[in-house]
Amino acid sequence: MANVIDEDLYQRTKALLEPGEIELNGAIVHTEYDGQEDVKMMQATIDIGDIVAEHAGFDPKDCYVHSGNDDPQFSSNQHQGLTLEDEEFVWECQQLLREGAFHIVIYYEASADHEAILEDVRDLGFEVTGVEGN
Repeated sequence: MANVIDEDLYQRTKALLEPGEIELNGAIVHTEYDGQEDVKMMQATIDIGDIVAEHAGFDPKDCYVHSGNDDPQFSSNQHQGLTLEDEEFVWECQQLLREGAFHIVIYYEASADHEAILEDVRDLGFEVTGVEGN
């Protein structure tokens, strides 16, 4: 648990990964985008989703983002990356505004290359905390 920037958010994210139908890992992406920079934050979400798709064995061009804004079953800042062909789960995220800055909590199947995802997100210029499920 080295380099945990926000312990509370880390623990909440870890709880999301607890045993379910599929094994999950996740990442907390810390941005400096404030509440007025939602377009930049959404672009970051798409870019991070593309990274996850690549390292999960999908072509990002074969995936789309299903947004909470489009579905009453989700909140407005909750999004899913799904495949175009059969709407297979690729990733899911929440965009959280905490202490004046957006944080993107994204999770994905544990079979994806977790360390490569974290490295590529850092290459985008963001601080990121990896969270591994059980």
